[in-house]
Amino acid sequence: MHKVSQVSSRRTLLGATAATLAALATTRLPVAGRAATAQEALASSLVIDLTAEPATLDPALTYDIDGWSVVHSVYDAPVQLGPGGVLQMVAAESLEQVDPLTWELKLKPGLTFHNGEPLESSSVTFSVAHMQNPETASQVAGNFAVVESVEEVDELTARLHLSAPAPWLPSQLAPWIALLPPAYAADPANDFALNPVGTGPYVFKGWERGSSIALERNPEYFGGDAKGAPIAEAVTFRFVQDGTTRVADLLSGTSQIIGGVPLDQAPEVEASATMQAAPVAGCAFVRVPNDVEPFTDPRVRQALNHAVDVEGIIASLLGGYGQRLANFFVPNGMGFNADLAPYAYDPELAKSLLADAGYPDGFQTSMAISTLDRIDLGQAIAGQLAAVGIQTELQTVEIATFNGQWKDPEAAPLRLVSWRPVIDPYTLLSLLVSSSGFLSRYDDPEAQTLIDAAAVEPDTAKRVAIYEQLGDVLFESPAGIYLWNRTAFYGSATDTPAWTQRPDEWLLPLLADATEG
Repeated sequence: MHKVSQVSSRRTLLGATAATLAALATTRLPVAGRAATAQEALASSLVIDLTAEPATLDPALTYDIDGWSVVHSVYDAPVQLGPGGVLQMVAAESLEQVDPLTWELKLKPGLTFHNGEPLESSSVTFSVAHMQNPETASQVAGNFAVVESVEEVDELTARLHLSAPAPWLPSQLAPWIALLPPAYAADPANDFALNPVGTGPYVFKGWERGSSIALERNPEYFGGDAKGAPIAEAVTFRFVQDGTTRVADLLSGTSQIIGGVPLDQAPEVEASATMQAAPVAGCAFVRVPNDVEPFTDPRVRQALNHAVDVEGIIASLLGGYGQRLANFFVPNGMGFNADLAPYAYDPELAKSLLADAGYPDGFQTSMAISTLDRIDLGQAIAGQLAAVGIQTELQTVEIATFNGQWKDPEAAPLRLVSWRPVIDPYTLLSLLVSSSGFLSRYDDPEAQTLIDAAAVEPDTAKRVAIYEQLGDVLFESPAGIYLWNRTAFYGSATDTPAWTQRPDEWLLPLLADATEG
């Protein structure tokens, strides 16, 4: 993990008080790291406050941190992406590219699902087929369309046969191909999206809708690997949308770990608990389409980028945690180019670009923000857009509705987004930037040519070079207002067992072995 820097000069936005900023300036937030050992005493019980309730526990339909935190506590994927994007084995013994059109996955022997079914290659076949099934209606099914067939070589070996080279495929297996038990999941009566059965470190016990999900430790789990070993006998994930309430839960002992600590409450958490800042491989941006006026003109999209004081927002509203980005590519991720300077904050240039594009008096638009994001960030952005003549109506939308409006022409064209992980940017590019992407309202022929070239380039160095070219194109023809790379903020009780913060931001109650990955 790279070091998180604190910005010492802080500017007041949205009436942030001097006292709050002074407290932030003096608060020391340790950068989260991996613990030294997985041999720690188990807690009898552990309560974790998530920021929202998962919509489902079907891995193919899970798209957010809260859902992944539960899903990957119960299930195992074949692999995961570790620090720096290093591929780490979880349920897989190995994953090798046999030739440009074939990947061979060998499962670890002796693993069983929580209901006693053995983990075999048939699970790989079933899980991929479930993802591809049109009735599943996964937003990321297109990322697995390249898999033409799964060959079960033997009980523990599966070969994925592809229609085209896909060097990015392992990065897709990690979040979405959590391995399902075929016999159990195929029976509709089991409703596995609400009653999951996996091979993972915790066993699902119950879901109290609107309140919590209960898990128990899997005593048979193969702990101590890169994913980690359980840290508690029983875990309860509570759904607490309000950040102030999460902090109150932590300080009162109601919960032992919380995600999404509001930075204005960092001093309070630091005084009575442990506050941790973990850099994650993610980016924040405002999605800007180019399929509707006035955003069809790249000068308008460039003006949006010049209009927003990203560094000022980082300093005042994010406690100095974050680095302004020039495009979607993040530090320590594939395709990041440190030599490409981000857009400069220049309101006068923004006005000039708008005038050149035929909007000397600006225009009116709207921006959607999910209820999981901070309204003050949206207010800051909208206020700065208004200063150059772009009057922006803010619309706060429940997360399920927000996720269904990506391509809706009647919905707000601008969308404040946090996207992670971006260690390998294929998912973001294929869904959001590619003209055929499931979430895309952007079409640029030059960008598309580079996306297509990177998708089939097996040589990593050449693929990185293509992404760097693509970064230049996305800078000149923006697909968004590029904001900052992400830092996740956690709070934990001082007597909580050690646990591992992850670059993918999943909040798993596990401690990884520091010797792995």
